[in-house]
Amino acid sequence: MTQSYLLDELNFETTIGGQGLEASDTVIPVINLHDFDNRREEITEQLWQAATEVGFFQLEDHGIALADIEKSFKLSENFFALPMEQKQQFPLKEGLNAGWEFKQQVRPSTGTADQKESYQITLPHMDNLWPSNEEVNDFESHLRTFEYQAWQLGMKILSCFADKLGFERDFFTKAHNRESENYLSTLRMLHYLPMKEVPQQGTFWRAGAHTDFDCLTMVFQQENQGGLQAAAGKDAKENLVWSSVEPKAGVLSCNIGDMLMRWSDDLLKSTLHRVRMPTEQENQDSRYSIAFFCQANRDQVIQGPKKVYEPITAQDYLKMRINANFA
Repeated sequence: MTQSYLLDELNFETTIGGQGLEASDTVIPVINLHDFDNRREEITEQLWQAATEVGFFQLEDHGIALADIEKSFKLSENFFALPMEQKQQFPLKEGLNAGWEFKQQVRPSTGTADQKESYQITLPHMDNLWPSNEEVNDFESHLRTFEYQAWQLGMKILSCFADKLGFERDFFTKAHNRESENYLSTLRMLHYLPMKEVPQQGTFWRAGAHTDFDCLTMVFQQENQGGLQAAAGKDAKENLVWSSVEPKAGVLSCNIGDMLMRWSDDLLKSTLHRVRMPTEQENQDSRYSIAFFCQANRDQVIQGPKKVYEPITAQDYLKMRINANFA
């Protein structure tokens, strides 16, 4: 029997588990953020066009140093290399998106577990979830700083969308208040399993097709660790045409989430994406990525200026999405 969900976004995902068509000619826009303050108006128009017409974009010269990104990846690899029994000391807290999980995420689109493990950092809920320096040296101190850098960049991008939507420029910064106990934005370390550890029977994905349930997602990828694909373009979601998002060192891949699509009264498009398994000609080893999810504080009421959707708190919205995505 097909699972039924309370949100239209989730019911749609149950229909998209197949391979679909892969495009070779869709260009993912690359937006340079150099000299942001002086080029703000130009950059805002580029972001708006990318988010409304393509639905996926990449950022370069964004201000987060490559050395900081590379250190974060190294710490991620060191954590995931710990024995299973050590990682089990930091279990994912139910409904709070904090801690470690192993193949727990089941997408409505596939009905099978994503072939990955992940570690979520959501700051108000990290009690007893940080590995010690003896386990992974400098893990907590560096990733707290890295989380802040990602938040700052995310708020800069969201301020551009606030301008276009007619909100105060700092509207989304206040809605993602990092000092509040209701803060819900998440830094997520991801380890997609090497192919030798993936079951040979059944249809599995590194991450099944889905839209994100936040406002803005920013993903760091590593070169030679591809597989991220987006249904990019105005008609791609309806026709399920998938375009590859090239992994480049230091370049961020971004997409709008369902939360911001609601907040914009559907002007900004939440984009379907997935991580496919590598082909026989591609890297068969582990794939690592790091994502930052800009998720509004739990007490924030989400409703666009035109009131296309009924108001809903971020807490209630995220609870429905998280519960539907974890077995």
